[in-house]
Amino acid sequence: MQAVPIIGFDGIKLVQIMQELSEHGSLEELTAFVAVGEAGNFAGAAKQIGRDASVISRRVSQLEQRLGVRLLSRTTRRVSLTEVGALYFRRVQALLGELVSATTEASDFAASPQGVLKISLPVTFGRHWIAPSFAPFLAQHPQIRIDAHFTDRIVDVVADGFDVAIRVGVLSDSSLTAKRMASYRNILIAAPSYLEAHGRPRTPADLKDHACLGFPSHPYWPDWMLTREGQRKTVRPNCNLVADNSEVIFMAALEGAGIALLPDWLVGPSVKARKLVQVLPGWTGRGEGGVYAVLPPGRLVPTKTRLFVDAISASIKAGWQRH
Repeated sequence: MQAVPIIGFDGIKLVQIMQELSEHGSLEELTAFVAVGEAGNFAGAAKQIGRDASVISRRVSQLEQRLGVRLLSRTTRRVSLTEVGALYFRRVQALLGELVSATTEASDFAASPQGVLKISLPVTFGRHWIAPSFAPFLAQHPQIRIDAHFTDRIVDVVADGFDVAIRVGVLSDSSLTAKRMASYRNILIAAPSYLEAHGRPRTPADLKDHACLGFPSHPYWPDWMLTREGQRKTVRPNCNLVADNSEVIFMAALEGAGIALLPDWLVGPSVKARKLVQVLPGWTGRGEGGVYAVLPPGRLVPTKTRLFVDAISASIKAGWQRH
């Protein structure tokens, strides 16, 4: 998927414009000279760019000294362009006009929601909680195109050119900008069929006597660190199935394969529908996880990115409330 160009002319032309301007004087000097050429006097030029007439006169003199030619013919009553000044004025005026147009187009692009939005999403969370938001978001913003990458690998947002990466869990220290969109807990769950066949554990220690389903991405794996009202218990589960995909563990739990420690954002709807039962109510995985939108460093966030983060943040919060 190709990116939409930011400005109406290519970047090489913009570089050439800047090089030509810099070769013949500072931007302030050139702006002052063009203002005088357009206004016909220093007072009008000063009013046009908001500087004192003496400053305008000094900058034009510095430009003339730099070039070694006289650009303006000055008398006590009027200021006019010399022959070379008139030629130089037309050239510089055109270059400054191109630069202003480029700046305006870039600003308009940043302010309007358009272009390709490249995002990185964790596989399971992305499928369940982000992907359903794509269609309504694109319908509302038809000038935006989404380039979605589903991976549980921690991508390099800057090097890989992502506009935003959604991360779930505990966020490590980083120079990147992160917005916390939601919080969640890991809870113990099992299918009613498993509990009917094997009984319910009454304490965390009882988990050692049960078939458990292991997800190695938990922070304290191979242990389960459980907490309840300030109490802490560490259990090493006896796992008959270990998988590096939480959805696989979730599906195995639904089929009655054992007890699993999984995030409430994944199992909550099934618990509400009584397809799963919470085991050891009150005991949760140690620490509260978060859902984050991670952005490249910098203070300016493109409109397309801000709108997307706001949309999925609202969608996640609404879904959290339902389950």
